[in-house]
Amino acid sequence: MTVVGPFGLSVRDQALEADVQAGLAAVEEGLLEATKSEVPFITEAAQHLVRAGGKRFRPLLVMLAARFGDPYAPGIVPSAVVVELTHLATLYHDDVMDEATVRRGVPSANVRWGNSVAVLTGDFLFARASHILADLGPEAVRVQAEAFERLVTGQILETAGPSDGRDPVDHYLDVLAGKTGSLVAVSCRFGALMSGADESVVDVLTQYGERLGVAFQLADDVLDIASDSHESGKTPGTDLREGIPTMPVLRLRERAARLGLAEDVALCELLASDLTDDARHAQALAALRAHPALEQARRDTVRFAEEARAALAPLPECDVKAALTELCDAVVHRAG
Repeated sequence: MTVVGPFGLSVRDQALEADVQAGLAAVEEGLLEATKSEVPFITEAAQHLVRAGGKRFRPLLVMLAARFGDPYAPGIVPSAVVVELTHLATLYHDDVMDEATVRRGVPSANVRWGNSVAVLTGDFLFARASHILADLGPEAVRVQAEAFERLVTGQILETAGPSDGRDPVDHYLDVLAGKTGSLVAVSCRFGALMSGADESVVDVLTQYGERLGVAFQLADDVLDIASDSHESGKTPGTDLREGIPTMPVLRLRERAARLGLAEDVALCELLASDLTDDARHAQALAALRAHPALEQARRDTVRFAEEARAALAPLPECDVKAALTELCDAVVHRAG
């Protein structure tokens, strides 16, 4: 049993491990090349998060999905670079919207250089991703464009909030499917598509990626509440401070509305108050960590991870399928 990737993913086949590691190393080189500019300052800003590291979750999925076809096909590494560049670009934009101060254990770009530079750097990364896509063919461009539309739609839905009468949890799951699930699904789709895998396999892996992506974000929601900054690489409770309701908060509100318990209502009121105050923020974070709503959010994570696992059922039993299945376990493990 050997290990590959950022989650302690177990891989039984040493040749598979070596190939995946080589692919991820090539992606890393591709990211550094794609973020170079003739303007040194742009290079510095564009490589800020690349050099800070990261899980490279999406490129890992590209590499694994490619094993169902020709894993050495020329479009695989570039498509992995595209999805990671797109993801990185959204992080620059998200940190501006959330007024985040830390990302991947380093000062966020908006703190270091200001909001304008952070937004424009994200745009630069989108442009570089599009440039690479142009060489991968019209189908790749279409797939990425559809995913990007869903990603932006998810962000708008989050900003607008649920419409009257819409269940907030259902609305939030739609947000996650767009903001996170879409790009994780594309990672799996690109890997299978670029490798020439059968269309049925491409569809199965896309469905798997969609559900895994939602589980991954739900795990992040739990991690944002339950972890310290060393574990998550960013300031705990960032969404709480900004008043962004993630799954633990939504489950708390749901419980408060259903049971009407005084302590639940009081915590909801605290979360709705001005949490830019450090003492109040710390109080809210501690209370939510001890609340059953956090455990409910963990169960939500498990549910979507199990759906991802079930989506793999049509695939033949092999080491790659086992690795994809273990990724479901790894995502759940992140949520505790």
